[in-house]
Amino acid sequence: MSPVDPSSPENGTVADGLAALVADLRAALEHAKLRGVWAEDPVSVVLPEPEPADTPLPAPPEPPSAPVVPVAAGQWTALAATARREAEERMEVGSQALRLIREDLGECRRCNLCTGRSHVVFGAGSPEADLVVVGEAPGYHEDRQGEPFVGQAGQMLDKMLENVLGLPRAEVYICNIVKCRPPQNRNPLPDEVDACLPFLQRQIAALEPKVLLVLGTVAFKTLFATSQGIMRSRGIWREYSGIPAMPTLHPAYLLRQPQDKRKAFEDLQAVRARYDELGGRRSS
Repeated sequence: MSPVDPSSPENGTVADGLAALVADLRAALEHAKLRGVWAEDPVSVVLPEPEPADTPLPAPPEPPSAPVVPVAAGQWTALAATARREAEERMEVGSQALRLIREDLGECRRCNLCTGRSHVVFGAGSPEADLVVVGEAPGYHEDRQGEPFVGQAGQMLDKMLENVLGLPRAEVYICNIVKCRPPQNRNPLPDEVDACLPFLQRQIAALEPKVLLVLGTVAFKTLFATSQGIMRSRGIWREYSGIPAMPTLHPAYLLRQPQDKRKAFEDLQAVRARYDELGGRRSS
C-alpha cells in the first residue's frame, strides 16, 4: 500500500471533511453540557448507579404521637368513686336477684328430700362473684349449718380455691345441684334434681359469672345432660349458657383418692388462666 500524501487534493478534501465533522461534534457536546443533558460519563446520566441489594429501605416517618393529657388528682378520685359505685350497684342487683330466688324457693317441699332435712342449703358467697362453684348436694355438716361445703370436703375446697386459684372463699359463689341433703349422702334422684335445677339455673343467670367450676359426676352430668363420667370429662372446657365451664374432681373424692389431687390441680391451673384472661376480679 502506498503512503498517504496529505498534500494530495483528494486527501485534503477528506481531511477537511473530518475536521469539519469533529468540529460539529464538539459543538454539539458543548451545547449538550450547557443544557445539562451530558456529563463527563454519559452512562451515569442515563443509568444511575444501582444501590446495593442489602441497603435497607428508609424507615417510613412515624405518625405524630397523641399528646399525653395528664389526669388531675381530683379526676382520679372521681374515677375511683365511679368504679366503686358501679361495683356496689352490681352487688346490690345481684343480691336482690338472689334474694328473690331464695324467696321463691321458700321452705321448699317440692320433693321428698324435705322430709329429712334440717336446713335448705341455698348457696353462699359474693353476689358479684366472677367464679361460681357448683357441687352435688349438701352433706351432714352442710345440712346442720345451712351453708354449702363446710365439712372436710369444704375445707379442701377452700384450700383449692385459695392456694391454686388465688381466690378466698368470700370472693366466689358456691352452690349445689340440689338444696337439701339426700339420705345417707346418696346421689340425688332424677325427680329431686328436676325440682331443684330451675333454682340453680336462675342463680347462675343472676350472678353472670365469667367461669363455672363444676365438681364431680352428678353436677357434670346434670348441667350438661350427658352420661359421660367425670374421669373422662375433667380438664376439658365446656360451655354452659355461654359461660366457660371446667369439670373437675369433687373434693370428697379427693379425700378418698388423694393420688388424683394432681389431676384436680392441673384443672384448677387452667381455670386460673382463663379466669385472669377474662378479667375476673381479685381483691388483691
